[in-house]
Amino acid sequence: MMMRCPTLFLSHGMPTIALSPGRTGAFWDRLGRDMADPRAIVCISAHLEGTHPLVTVDPHPDTIHDFSGFPRALYDIQYPAPGDPELAGQVIDWLKMAGFHAKPLTNRGLDHGVWVPLRHMFPLADIPVVQLSLQTGEPPEYHLAIGQAMAPLRD
Repeated sequence: MMMRCPTLFLSHGMPTIALSPGRTGAFWDRLGRDMADPRAIVCISAHLEGTHPLVTVDPHPDTIHDFSGFPRALYDIQYPAPGDPELAGQVIDWLKMAGFHAKPLTNRGLDHGVWVPLRHMFPLADIPVVQLSLQTGEPPEYHLAIGQAMAPLRD
């Protein structure tokens, strides 16, 4: 029997957790060690919004430093995880089958809402990461339906 991958909600906190991880970083480190490495990660970050679902499709996303006024060392951090265009296409297909107007998003790297926690959980940056946009103008039922459409990812 195959174990289902978990669905997690993680607050990424301040970008400076990447430099001074404290208890949050220790929790992420432990979480990454305690779970089996997933084949890939689909991440919804509050720093990628759209009026409809957008899914990143780049095979080699950049590390985005989407903040300002922080120590220089924070801007030097890279999280070179690969993307997964095939998985991104599958996510788009599942969302479309569920009635969502999902579209591919190119030339979009991983924002700090993604790479700050993942660099603690999976420091080798060897697990493919795909981002899905958040639709902040939609009600909870809409987001629940997105989760239901993507439930097969857990298997």
